[in-house]
Amino acid sequence: MAAFWHQRGRRQDNGGLGSVIDGLGSVFDVLLANARLVLGVSGAAVLAIATLAVKRLIDRATSPRDEGDPKAEQKSLEESWQDLALIKTTPKPPKKQRREDLSEPLLSPARPLVPGEAHDPSGCSAPLGAPQVKSSPLRCLTLQEKLLSHSSQLAVPEIQVSLVPQLARSICTQLQNFLRSKCPELPFGRLFLSGALLDGLEVLAADHIHLMLPVVLDAGLWSLISGEDTVVRNPQYWMIKRISLGYFPRGCSPWDRFIVGRYLSSNVLNETLHKLLVASVNWPAISGLLGCAIHPVVASRELKLEVKHDQVELSITLFPVVEMEDRVLLALPPEGLVENLWLESFYRAEVSRVKELDAGDSGARQLCLRILSGVCRSQPSLHKLGGSPVTHVVLHLSDTASDWAEESLADRFQQVLEELVAYLEKGVLPSYFNPKINLFSGLLEEEIDEMGFVLYRAMSEPEVLL
Repeated sequence: MAAFWHQRGRRQDNGGLGSVIDGLGSVFDVLLANARLVLGVSGAAVLAIATLAVKRLIDRATSPRDEGDPKAEQKSLEESWQDLALIKTTPKPPKKQRREDLSEPLLSPARPLVPGEAHDPSGCSAPLGAPQVKSSPLRCLTLQEKLLSHSSQLAVPEIQVSLVPQLARSICTQLQNFLRSKCPELPFGRLFLSGALLDGLEVLAADHIHLMLPVVLDAGLWSLISGEDTVVRNPQYWMIKRISLGYFPRGCSPWDRFIVGRYLSSNVLNETLHKLLVASVNWPAISGLLGCAIHPVVASRELKLEVKHDQVELSITLFPVVEMEDRVLLALPPEGLVENLWLESFYRAEVSRVKELDAGDSGARQLCLRILSGVCRSQPSLHKLGGSPVTHVVLHLSDTASDWAEESLADRFQQVLEELVAYLEKGVLPSYFNPKINLFSGLLEEEIDEMGFVLYRAMSEPEVLL
C-alpha cells in the first residue's frame, strides 16, 4: 500500500511538472517568434541560445534516470555547466551609445611600431610609399598677439561712424534753434558735440554722444569756490557764487533766476531744461524731418535723448557747461541734498595729454586705452572703472614707464592692471591733474572690493579679460 501511494505521488508530480513545462515551451515559442522584431537579430540570437540552455536543464531535471548510476549524474552536471558557459560566452548586443560617451576618447591598446612602418592614429599601418600628411602643431598665441587681435575685433562699422555725428549735429541744430526762440533772454552759447567719436580717439561703439550747452556768465558777477572749502569737502566739485550784489543787485544777470542761496544751482537749471525737453520741444516734427525717432528720457536725472534710426540707435546726453578760470564745470551734481555743485571735468585735458604723449614717442597709449575700455565695457563689475579712471592710470604710468611702443603693448597692459590693483587696495586714485581729487570717492567699498578681486585674479592671466 505504501508503494502504491509512492508511485501515485510520483505520477502526480510528473504530471504537474509536465504541464508547467508545456506552458513554458509555448511561451518560449512565442518569444522566439517575435524576438527578431522586438530585439533585433543579435538580441534574438542571445534569447534563442539562452532558451535552449534552460530547456536542456529542465529536460534533464525531469527525465527519468537511474538513481544508482553515478556516471549519469556526473554527465548531467557536466552538460549543465557547458550550457551555462554557452550562455556566458555568447556575444552581447552592442550597448546603445549615450550622448556623453561621444566626447570620450576611444583608447586602443598600443602595439610596438615596426621600423619603417608609418604610424596611423586609427591603428592601421599606412602602406609603403603612401604620402604622409604632417599635422601642424597648435600654435599658442602670446599676450601681445591676443591684445592686437582683440583690438581689431573692436572696430565699429564705418556706416555708424559717419552716420552718428551727422545725425547728432542735425539734432543739435534743431535744439539750438528751439532754445533761441523759447529762451532768448538766456545767453546760451553755441551747442557743440563731444565724445571719443569726435575727439579723434578710437571708439568701441557709436551708440552714445555728449551734447554740450555752454552757459555764458559775466566774470564780474560770478566767482568760483572750491568744493574743498565747503561742507562737502570734495575738491572735484565747485560752487558758482553770485558776487557784487551791492553794485549789481539780483536781476542784473539773466542767470539770477537759477540762484539758490547766492549760488548758481545746477539742479534748478537741469530741472528747467528737463521740462523744456519733455514738454516744449516738438520732437515728432523734428523726428519726421530727420527721418528718425527721438524721445526724451523722462525718468532720468540727466538730460537724455534716445534716438532710433534704421541703421543705428543713439543716446545723446545734454550737459550745461560753464567755463571759468581755465576750468570746465558740468551741471552734474552728486545725489543728495546739496544741489548747487558743479563737477569739474578733465576730459578735454585727458584727450589732449594722451595725444601729445603718443605723438612725442609714437606710443600706443590710445590703443591700450581702447582695449582697457573694451574690457571694462564687457565686464559688468568693471563698468565704473572705464573712462576717466583708466585714463588717469595710464597718464600716471607714462611718467615712470617710457617705452610705450606697440611692441611693448603687452608689458604696459599688464602693468596698468597691476597699478589698478594697487590703487584699489588703497581705495584712492589721485587725479593726474589735481592730486587732491580721489577718482574713487564716488565708489562704494563693495564695488572697490569686487573690482580689485577681478583684476587681482587677472594679473597672473590677463587673457581672461579679453
